[in-house]
Amino acid sequence: MDKDVIHIFDTTLRDGEQVPGCKLNTREKLEIAAQLEALGVDIIEAGFPVSSPGDFESVRAIAQLVKNATVCGLSRAIPKDIETAAAALSQAVRPRIHTGIGTSDLHIFHKLNSSRDQIKERAVAAVKLAKSFVEDVEFYAEDAGRTDNAYLAEVLEAVIKAGATVLNIPDTTGYCLPDEYGAKIRYLKEHVRGIDRVIISTHCHNDLGLATANSIAGVQNGARQIECTINGLGERAGNTALEEVVMIMRQHPGLNCTNNINTQMLTGVSKLVSDRMGMPVQPNKAIVGANAFAHSSGIHQDGVIKKRETYEIINPLDVGVDHSKIVLTARSGRAALAYRAKEIGFDLSKVELDHIYQDFLLVADQKKEVDNHDLEGIITKSRKKVSV
Repeated sequence: MDKDVIHIFDTTLRDGEQVPGCKLNTREKLEIAAQLEALGVDIIEAGFPVSSPGDFESVRAIAQLVKNATVCGLSRAIPKDIETAAAALSQAVRPRIHTGIGTSDLHIFHKLNSSRDQIKERAVAAVKLAKSFVEDVEFYAEDAGRTDNAYLAEVLEAVIKAGATVLNIPDTTGYCLPDEYGAKIRYLKEHVRGIDRVIISTHCHNDLGLATANSIAGVQNGARQIECTINGLGERAGNTALEEVVMIMRQHPGLNCTNNINTQMLTGVSKLVSDRMGMPVQPNKAIVGANAFAHSSGIHQDGVIKKRETYEIINPLDVGVDHSKIVLTARSGRAALAYRAKEIGFDLSKVELDHIYQDFLLVADQKKEVDNHDLEGIITKSRKKVSV
């Protein structure tokens, strides 16, 4: 059976850049966009053109640069927004306008001071206007995660008739549980006429740490596009992390899904985005964190040394990391000590290892980590003691 191709929609340059302090200039955005295209991202959301002259210029420049990926510009369901996005994308090879409006009662009645009927009318008008500029129009139903399913289906059916090609179902506040979000996608697949003609997209936030799980639940129930960011950057607690959903699909053949991402570039692109945005990646971050392939527990180290797969479900090489790290600490055992000693040129006998291990523990109890310089000193000193 052929695997379904999941489109990877990267919004690092739009939603990711909304993190306080992460502002990028046009040159930096172009640098990242080029790497995203090389990575194999299907859609690059380049920005929100109406928000500022700088953002308009960045979207315009990215639209000129990118040749293979679709370039997308965000807009609200406001004519000026849509017209500005169309202008910024005018030179794109594959332009997409991403327009939409809030559909939850919280948004309709409190944020927009409107009614359900008026919101549906605005949604349809926005899609029709966007369709007059580009063929590829994505509609987002903001706060879909907390939107009544029957009303959401009604709006989506109307925008499909108006010409939408992609339907974005955002869990804007990161509130949904995976089974709830998956059930929402399934409900829409079963109740929206014409939905077989469009692509359903996930756009999940991480307020409760569920963005990745919700995105995968969406795919399991019929979504064929995932909106995500490098390193999970984004508003508040962030968005779905691109590197996580991509590797989940790779590691779980049972999902019967694939994507176009060159995974060996993931670590490099992660570092680039972290550096340009000034946002360090937490060491325990899945896939691209400094400790993602580091082992300090003696039991784990012994297993990894004997067979990597005992404690690593991903080959580091697959995500652009040279090798696993055996970190020497007070919790490390003899196997790790002998392994690291051999790496720096010392082939220790069992008797010698027993002597050196005791000296190693004395140093390890005083330091968080024993590095190669420390280890060389411990071995040299121990050997001198034995020779005397």
